[in-house]
Amino acid sequence: MEAHNSRIRKATLADAEAVATCIDAAYARYSDRITDLPPVSDGCADEIKQDRVWVAIQDNEIAGALFLVPQDGFMKLANLAVHPEHGGKGLGTELIAFAEQEAIRRGYTEMRLNTHTLMPENVTLYKKLGWVEFSRNGNTVSLKKRLPAG
Repeated sequence: MEAHNSRIRKATLADAEAVATCIDAAYARYSDRITDLPPVSDGCADEIKQDRVWVAIQDNEIAGALFLVPQDGFMKLANLAVHPEHGGKGLGTELIAFAEQEAIRRGYTEMRLNTHTLMPENVTLYKKLGWVEFSRNGNTVSLKKRLPAG
């Protein structure tokens, strides 16, 4: 496996367009499979303004994006996207590990996320990383992970 050597940092407003492009590219492979996919890249600038977005930089470009939304009692991993040109090198796993560390740093002991039933590879990856499925509702699969106290 090729080393990913990415640098994760907070997104800035100047990143908003590149973050949206990265998300659109990451989700494009699902467009044939999932007809009810919401506009996942909408509102990037607003999310960045609310201090909820991090980006992974590789080769001086945005290779991935991570959206974390604090909730009452848990940190929500609201979106994680890796540009297909940077896929398969462990960047998604690196971003998930970063998200978990950020949640711990902020005092959370649980994370949650939702994914789509037609994205079974996502469910498999999260389960491999210690997340457990706790609910299915329609096309939504909900997973959670207990985190060690910080």
